[in-house]
Formats: sequence, structure tokens, C-alpha cells
Amino acid sequence: MSVPQRIACLSTEAVDTLYRIGAQDHIAGISGYTVYPPEARQHKPKISGFTSMKIEKILAVQPDLVIGFSDLQRPLLDECERAGLATLWFNHRDLAGIHAMVRRLGALVEKELAAETLCEQLQACQDRIAAAAAQLARRPRVCFEEWDEPIICGIGWVSEIIELAGGIDIFADKARAGLARDRIVSAEDILARRPELILGSWCGKRFVPDKVLARPGFAGLGAQLLEIKSADILAPGPTAIERGAAQVQAAIQTFIANSSNSICKT
Repeated sequence: MSVPQRIACLSTEAVDTLYRIGAQDHIAGISGYTVYPPEARQHKPKISGFTSMKIEKILAVQPDLVIGFSDLQRPLLDECERAGLATLWFNHRDLAGIHAMVRRLGALVEKELAAETLCEQLQACQDRIAAAAAQLARRPRVCFEEWDEPIICGIGWVSEIIELAGGIDIFADKARAGLARDRIVSAEDILARRPELILGSWCGKRFVPDKVLARPGFAGLGAQLLEIKSADILAPGPTAIERGAAQVQAAIQTFIANSSNSICKT
């Protein structure tokens, strides 16, 4: 394949990565959910949602490649292919997959060195977080909510981030499931695993701790609740490692510090 000059990015992490490796001039259009980098929203036309698009908007930016992510966007790419467009589909679910995606995009636009440098920076970030986690007094039980109705627990890279930052993902056994419906859990499931820290990142809407605490039995957990913005952790790209993981780390460290203070006061 020749180097694509006009890439339509239906997934936000592709936009983030292409900017980070200096290939932003190759981007012809972006997802309306794009947050990072901020300048992308200012300078690039918005051509799709996450699970919806109008093929006319895609065709209007005259792409020579359309990039998407996950089983949810596979139907959108199929529609693009029927319209005669070339597509590239990512479906990674872990931190290693983020690195592989960065390298693949780097090779695609002949920015291999910049992509490798970015991967080194991301790995250094992971190493720093892991080193700090090794110094923690203990590992708290963490529940991550990706959605609330129904309750969906964290996907693979989120689970890895929790473990990397020094927590214990109470639903690590479900995190590798490929489909969101396979990560649905009940309030009773959560209560049975007794999380000490509940992190909410309700994709596309604000996390409401009072709504969680209103569930029968949840106030009695005594868990700390904290929001992590979905744009910072739910897109499987550099931002999830640099911003999302840092916030998970801070939440765990704060929880442990608060727990230690409570013990000292009793």
C-alpha cells in the first residue's frame, strides 16, 4: 500500500497517535468524540460518532484510508468498503496492543522512528508507575465501571492499568472478554467482591457517585468513589497510558494514604 495522504479516523486513539508522531497532515477527518490533542478539534472536520456515521460525510473528505477500532466500528468500516474505500481495523484489548497500534500507524505513514520513540516514552511511563506501585504498603481491591445501566466492568487495558498502578481489579477475570456484553456484572457481583475503591468512567457521560451509593448495599461498602474521564482512559492509545494510568495511580495512592490516616486516628 502507498502512503495514505487523507486518513479518515473514526477512532480517537488513531488521531492522538498520528498527531503524536508528527503525521497530523495525513488526517482528513476525525471522530466527533476526539478530545486529544485539542487542536485536532479545531483544525480537522468531524465526520462520525463512535457507532454511527453518514457515508456522505466520510466521502466528503475524500479519504484514501478509513481507520476504525473494535467490533462496534466494524460495521462502519464494512459500509466504507462497500463504498469503495480502503479500511484499516484495529481490535486490540491490552497495553501491548496499544504499542503495536502505534508501531503499525508509524509504518503506515513512514514515521517508524517517531513511533518507536513514542513507544519508548509510553513504556517509560508504565515502568515509573510500576516502580511506584512496588512501594505501596498494600494493594486495594478496585472496581472499574465503564457503564452503569447495565453495569459494565473495565476492558483489558484498563484492568492492566489497575494492576500496574498497584490495585487488584476485582473483575480481572472478565476484562479479556472481547465484547462489552460479556463484561456486564450485577450490583450483587460487585458487593460479593467488596471493592475498596470504585472508579467510574461512564463512557460519554458524567460519573455520579450518589447514584452508585444509592444501590442497595453500596453505602455499606465504605468504598471511595472517583471519576476518571472516559476520554482519558477508554480510548486504547497513548492517552490511556499517560493520563489514564496516572489518574488510576493517583487514586490508589490517595486511597492508601487516607486509609493509613484513618488507622492512625483510631
